[in-house]
Amino acid sequence: MKVLLVNGSLHEKGCTYTALCEVEKALQANGIETEIYWIGQNQVSGCKGCWACKKLKKCVMDDGVNEFVEKAAEFDGYVFGSPVYYASASGALVSFMDRVFYSGGKNLAYKPAAAVVSCRRAGASTTFDVINKYFTINNMQIVGSNYWNEVHGNSAEEVLQDEEGLQTMRILGNNMAWLIKCIQMGKDAGLAPERERKIMTNFIR
Repeated sequence: MKVLLVNGSLHEKGCTYTALCEVEKALQANGIETEIYWIGQNQVSGCKGCWACKKLKKCVMDDGVNEFVEKAAEFDGYVFGSPVYYASASGALVSFMDRVFYSGGKNLAYKPAAAVVSCRRAGASTTFDVINKYFTINNMQIVGSNYWNEVHGNSAEEVLQDEEGLQTMRILGNNMAWLIKCIQMGKDAGLAPERERKIMTNFIR
């Protein structure tokens, strides 16, 4: 069983990474394999809305998104982390997730996921909401903790002083490990959710 943790910050080892590391430690303590994936500092293009991915089964732009989608299929759960920029997720992460879920959402569907947010002061709850919306429309189970999945600090060192935030991350990791194991037990027993073909309508029809 494996969990992929996505660092959506442009800073490789900053506040978001520090929060993800705390989740990772709890997952590993529960026997779950982990990998932290940094989206990097290269420009991530926004979705063109061309729908070519529906025919090609991959995004027409080649900037790492397709490679991530292929990698994601091998994992049993996901944690997407972001810093707060203007009370929202980082633009790079939003562009990244738009294209991941449009072109390869099926590789993540029916698996547990969680949002992790780092902020200096405010905007965490709105950023948390932005990221969670991807999961709720992709048949994924959202994993929570004993508080919103957020840490506070203006540097990695300050995040390490946020005892409540770090506890929230640890409990999140424990909860995700428990849910992944429960899902696996269900699969072993032959249980699976009922699935229906997507119905698409427009409000004017």
